Amino acid sequence: MVKAALRAGIEVVRADPGRLREIPRGAAHQGVAALVSAYAYADFDELIAAKPSCLLLADQVTDPRNLGAIVRSAEGAGVGGIVLPRDRSAGVTPVTSKAAAGATSFLPVARVTNVARALEELKRAGYWVVGLDSAAPQAVFDFSFPEPCTLVVGSEGRGLRPLTRSLCDVLISIPMLGRVESLNVSVAAAVALYERVRQQRKGPSTVASQD
Repeated sequence: MVKAALRAGIEVVRADPGRLREIPRGAAHQGVAALVSAYAYADFDELIAAKPSCLLLADQVTDPRNLGAIVRSAEGAGVGGIVLPRDRSAGVTPVTSKAAAGATSFLPVARVTNVARALEELKRAGYWVVGLDSAAPQAVFDFSFPEPCTLVVGSEGRGLRPLTRSLCDVLISIPMLGRVESLNVSVAAAVALYERVRQQRKGPSTVASQD
């Protein structure tokens, strides 16, 4: 590991155990810690201009572990980028990156000041806005994902905000067969994203249902 770091031009400093405990601020480590610059967020306009076939907007997901799990699933499912609000939302922190298992290094994450305005911009760019809402009558498995599309997930507990919900072109839900009302937001996002992957592998759809 040390030789690989040196070959990459990274300075390596041997620290005593006390200093090594201080650097990660109480987080578990395996005898190695890295000092890195702050996470560089992607530019929202540039993300739209790249026109990936699928984006994900996480509206007010406040737990960095949930956000990290969402990023991990999104990267694995071939999503082209994540959009977050600047306020009342977790950001890309060391906790997020750890939960994402490194996916934050591969998947661009952009932050926006106004979610409603961002959704309108996505629509003007040709994106369908698909909201994941536990109360929606249409199940994700009965919905044909259009392209390009933006999947929108809401906060833990409250789900989509009313304004965000109203700006979605279509709302879909995940059927719950037990007694709990909904899944964790990161799990729900993964289910929806991989249903889209399943549909892509099966063949392209031509019509998106809005019933």
